[in-house]
Amino acid sequence: MIKQDTYFTDLEDKYGAHNYKPLPVVIDRGEGVHVWDVNGKQYYDFLSAYSALNQGHCHPRIIQALKDQADKLTLTSRAFYNSVLGECEKYITGIFGYDKVLMMNSGVEAVETAIKLCRKWAYEVKKLPEGQAKIIVVTENFHGRTLGVVSFSNDPDSYDGYGPFLPGFELIPYNDLSAMEQAIKQPNVAGVMIEPIQGEAGVIVPDEGYLESISKWCKESNVLFIADEVQTGIARTGKMLATDHEDCRPDIIVLGKALSGGVLPVSAVLADDEIMLTIKPGQHGSTYGGNPLSCAVAMEALKVVEDEGLVENARRLGELFRERMRAIKSPLVTAVRGKGLLNAIDITPFGDGKTAYDVCLLLRDNGLLAKQTHVHTIRFAPPLVITEEQIHECADIIESTIMGLQ
Repeated sequence: MIKQDTYFTDLEDKYGAHNYKPLPVVIDRGEGVHVWDVNGKQYYDFLSAYSALNQGHCHPRIIQALKDQADKLTLTSRAFYNSVLGECEKYITGIFGYDKVLMMNSGVEAVETAIKLCRKWAYEVKKLPEGQAKIIVVTENFHGRTLGVVSFSNDPDSYDGYGPFLPGFELIPYNDLSAMEQAIKQPNVAGVMIEPIQGEAGVIVPDEGYLESISKWCKESNVLFIADEVQTGIARTGKMLATDHEDCRPDIIVLGKALSGGVLPVSAVLADDEIMLTIKPGQHGSTYGGNPLSCAVAMEALKVVEDEGLVENARRLGELFRERMRAIKSPLVTAVRGKGLLNAIDITPFGDGKTAYDVCLLLRDNGLLAKQTHVHTIRFAPPLVITEEQIHECADIIESTIMGLQ
């Protein structure tokens, strides 16, 4: 076991809410693909703050953009125009090919924004009866922690004890085309919202053609296709968006996490005018959404992705990483899956009821930080600036750790 200074963990335990169970390591510094704990030990970061750090820790260009803007102007609220927001909106809509973008802060704020847009469009454009709009969602979804979002979760840890819940959602099985086709064709359906790859569920990749079929049926039935790309977007899966892997264009795209390179909270909702302009002045907003500091950081974070070829790096090294994981000759590894550098392995229980969490503790001891999701899955999502040599080094750590358990 590593020597761990408990001063910081004791502080959080005494003064902070107990709504997380962190892996026992106290991170003090980060650079690129590495972090260091308070004792100076170096680790590979294979979580990337749940894919917020696609550009790596403290990318110098993004940090410089933050500093430059912080010296000039940080916040105006949306009571006034500011000199950065319009440039940011133009840049983001140009990259992703939508008429409009609505800037928010956290990923779940953007998800809630997408839900409101979908409902507003349903009543004003599709002319559904007021209060009857329904949004189709799928099992094992994770779109955040607000009350509205947990209203359609089927994970008891997310929803238990928080009712009564927001109505207007129908839960169907993920990756079930028959159920999806039937659901879309029902009366009063306003939209379908999914994660193109389910992250928190364990990096669950749908069958080829799933997204394309949803897009097709939505268009045929005048239903909005909403893609929550908070975790899968910004090059993580080897495409700029995970939906780019198929021939489909969602009506609403939700972005967050890596939109700021892990520097501060920035999120965005993209849609065309017919949808976005249904919300009028005073009907939705955020004091911090679209602030100059966030906008400057978001533009630079996206430029880093393009300039450093992170889409192609994620695609190429993701294939290499899965190849290395599949080559591990251990009965403990029962599945390997993913796209780009969003990957996971399933670990069968071992020893005296030990699980993926115990493997994560051993990986930590060996210099690599990853986190389990649910009981038996470990998610691997390093910063996209990782090199081929580093991928091999990390695969060696993972392989030797697992083989040492036999």
